[in-house]
Amino acid sequence: MNTKTCKKCGATWINGEHYWSGTGKKGNELDLAGLVCNKLGDDNCINPCRGQDGGVTWEKRLTELEKDHPAD
Repeated sequence: MNTKTCKKCGATWINGEHYWSGTGKKGNELDLAGLVCNKLGDDNCINPCRGQDGGVTWEKRLTELEKDHPAD
């Protein structure tokens, strides 16, 4: 088994598949980039999608929350 863990955020890749550090659930590298790596990553980041646009971002999540719960 090949395991790599990002020293920056703690995300893990097991046999090339990304798993979230907080939940251990299978993840999406592009979502990780949009939520974490592109804002907080540095040269220690091992996410191959770091720097790519796409995936989920905090801005997208906020827009969805505001759409689901509009201010009165």
